[in-house]
Amino acid sequence: MPQNSQEKILVIKLSALGDFVQALGPMKAIKNHHPNAHITLLTTKMFVPFGERCGYFDEVWIDERPKALQISKWRTLKKKLNSGDFTRVYDLQNNDRTSFYLKLFPKRRRPEWVGAAKGASHRNNSPERIAGHALDGHKQTLALAGIENVEIDDLPWINEDLSQFNLQKPFILFVPGSAPQHPQKRWPADQYAALADYLSDQKFQVVLLGTDAERDITDKIAASSNDIINLTGQTSLFQIAALAHQATGAVGNDTGPMHMIGPTGCKTLTLFSGHSTPSRHAPKGENVHTLQADNISDLDIEMVRKKLSEIL
Repeated sequence: MPQNSQEKILVIKLSALGDFVQALGPMKAIKNHHPNAHITLLTTKMFVPFGERCGYFDEVWIDERPKALQISKWRTLKKKLNSGDFTRVYDLQNNDRTSFYLKLFPKRRRPEWVGAAKGASHRNNSPERIAGHALDGHKQTLALAGIENVEIDDLPWINEDLSQFNLQKPFILFVPGSAPQHPQKRWPADQYAALADYLSDQKFQVVLLGTDAERDITDKIAASSNDIINLTGQTSLFQIAALAHQATGAVGNDTGPMHMIGPTGCKTLTLFSGHSTPSRHAPKGENVHTLQADNISDLDIEMVRKKLSEIL
C-alpha cells in the first residue's frame, strides 16, 4: 500500500436485532484494530442509525438485498462494492448471501476476507463458530485476523432524553411480548401482573415496554394496577437502551428488545420456553440471567420472584 493511501475496510452486518447488537462489540474491536482506516458498514435500512451513531464507521451503506432475478440490482451492488477499493472485508453476517458477495469481486482484485465464505483469506469454517452465541463466533473469526479483546458493547453512546416519560426511580422494565408468530415464547400476562404487584409492594415502579402489536398483553398487565407505567408503542430502540441504563432491573421474554437491555449492564432476567436455547439466544451482558421451562407457563411466579430477588 502506498505510504499516503488510507486503508479501506468494509464491515458487513445485515440483521437481525439481537445479532446486530452482539456484533457492535466486534465492530468496535475492528475500529480499534484499524484506527486510521476508512471503515464502511454495509447493513439494512433498520440498522443505519446504529451505524451512524455508534462512532465506529466513516460511512454507512444500505444493502437492498437483491432477490435472485433482480439482475440490475445485483449489478448495482457489484459496482458499488468494487468502487470501495476495500483492502479487507469483515463479514459479520456469514450467511449464504454475504458469502456470495465475495464472488462479486474479481479474483485479481479481491480484498482480504474475514469470515466463513469459501475462498476467504481468513476463513473460519469451524463448527464451533455457530455452536454458541453469535458474539463467541465473532471472537473466533476475528482472532484469525489478529483482533483480540472483543467484548460486548455496553452501548454508552446511547443517551436519549427520557424526561417525557416522567418515571420515578427505582423502576423495573417489563418486556412481556414477543413476535406475533411466536406466542409460545410469552410468559402469561396474569403472571406478569402478579409479579408487578410484588414489585410494587417492594417500592419499585414497573414500566411496560412493547410494540403496538403487543398491546393485547401489555394492556392486560397494565389494567391490573394503577401503579404500572405503560409505554407500549412509545419508545424507540435507543430509548429502550437508555431506559435500561437507568433501570434497577428488567424482566422479559426471549424477544429483540431484551438484547438492547442486557448489554447495558442492567440486571436482566430473560424467560425462555423450550423453543430456543439460552446458551445461544440469551441477551449478552455482565448481569444477564435466565430461567427456562419447556412450556413457559410452567415458570411459576414464586420461581421468577425468587430469581429476581437474587439478582436485584
